Amino acid sequence: MARIISVANQKGGVGKTTTAVNLSASLALNSKSRVLLIDMDPQSNASSAVGVSLEEGRPGVYEFLVGEASFEEVMYSTEIKELQVVPASPDLAGAEIELVVQDNREKKLLGALNGQRHRYDFIVIDCPPSLGLLTLNAFTVSKSVLIPMQCEYFALQGLSHLLKTLKRVKNSLNPNLVVEGILLTMYDGRTLLTNQVREEIDRYFKDYLLETVIPRNVRLSEAPSHGRPVALYDDRCRGAESYSELAQEILGRIYHN
Repeated sequence: MARIISVANQKGGVGKTTTAVNLSASLALNSKSRVLLIDMDPQSNASSAVGVSLEEGRPGVYEFLVGEASFEEVMYSTEIKELQVVPASPDLAGAEIELVVQDNREKKLLGALNGQRHRYDFIVIDCPPSLGLLTLNAFTVSKSVLIPMQCEYFALQGLSHLLKTLKRVKNSLNPNLVVEGILLTMYDGRTLLTNQVREEIDRYFKDYLLETVIPRNVRLSEAPSHGRPVALYDDRCRGAESYSELAQEILGRIYHN
């Protein structure tokens, strides 16, 4: 049965999609895990970052959510044998509006994935940068939430709000939901601000803070424009090494617990 991990932060530009894509790829490549990446963001950047762009008329996660397409119709292969993706398109923005008036609107993804989890070891969901219905659907079906964040003070405020939302979801929709960890991204240990923010997170959220950090890395930024995870674009760069370390840390935490 797949462990479902949502990658979420309501603040944009924190490396959320980069993390979802490269964690998925690293799990698939390093441990030969069977991984499904679900793109729940209407910007569809996770889809294009693994080389999948929906052509006109081809179904994706929007059609899957609203029951207009089967799982087999929306599951696409990638360059990595063990990694598959359910891609998004801008049409997904309309799903949020349609879901508002439906019964069990927070559980549409849970129902859609029913019967598919046994096919994978991990399902990684790239959430949109908001706490709307698409993100709630991801939280409702997930075992855990991975929170990427930059070392800046506004990020600390957003983190508190996100953790409160997770607590509400746990109490009302998904009692098994846990925090996978807080991942520091675009990390530059040479700056005073980075070190100050890390100390604050370590003080107040020590149990959640992951050891792995993701540095600023040019090759990591370039990889999406080539439609490849960084491990395929340049497996020796620091960005690829960091996401490999993240995959190993998460695997270690899962099997240790």
